Amino acid sequence: MSKAKFLKELSLVMALAFPLLSAHANEQISDSWQFSVTPYLWLPTINGDLKYRIPPGTGGSPEVEYGPNDYLSALNFAMMISGEARKGSWGVLTDIIYLDASTDKSTVKFISSPLGRSFPIDTGSKAEIGGVIWQLGGSYNVMNTSSVTMDALVGFRYFGLKTSLDWQFSGPIGLFPQSGSYSEKRDLLDALVGIRGRVNIGDGKWFVPYHLDVGTGSSSLTWQGLSGLGYSMDWGDVQLTYRHLYYDQGDDKLLQGFSFSGLALGAVFRF
Repeated sequence: MSKAKFLKELSLVMALAFPLLSAHANEQISDSWQFSVTPYLWLPTINGDLKYRIPPGTGGSPEVEYGPNDYLSALNFAMMISGEARKGSWGVLTDIIYLDASTDKSTVKFISSPLGRSFPIDTGSKAEIGGVIWQLGGSYNVMNTSSVTMDALVGFRYFGLKTSLDWQFSGPIGLFPQSGSYSEKRDLLDALVGIRGRVNIGDGKWFVPYHLDVGTGSSSLTWQGLSGLGYSMDWGDVQLTYRHLYYDQGDDKLLQGFSFSGLALGAVFRF
């Protein structure tokens, strides 16, 4: 199935599902303002390909395999926080991630040039990736029962991406230099639709949070999925989840099947 067809069918399913879900008997939702702030720690592995478009005259453009790499071994700095404001069935939510990670385990797979592809012997390439991922959207509650809550989401995700490559080759590689460095910056903006909520486990305080969104724009496809286990307290919740964030710009653009995947631990403070 093509990415365009996948997005079209998923959007259709969501459009048909929301009215049906809204028909369920909902419990009373408070009409007063409610707020939450969630600092969290996410420990993903980073995996994918970076296709650099080095300017003409250098002899070619390398495609780099990044990862999979353990986040802790590659991490230079990270900051993560999300928040939400609700009034009645409507809500506004945001999520901000700042990361800076590097690895010595990157491999230049090949170099494209007018003469074709060459496959150098990579003796020590290092790639670095970082930037700000900011998601902002609106939500509307479509289900609110004693066992399940669900919100429909519409919004956008911005990825201010910066990446660099330092390479060291041996062997014949045509006109491309055997050592050097290069960096690129990109601003990716994608429109999103999705769902989020929780499934309560019995009548206790345990629950299963979930989140799914999918979008396109600067990316041919981006999607994010999250689920795990949570526990409710008087002041808020504690959640341990598994989160996967995927980007693919397609064609000959920078991000090729790039993903961040791993466990996340957060505390939701409500007031």
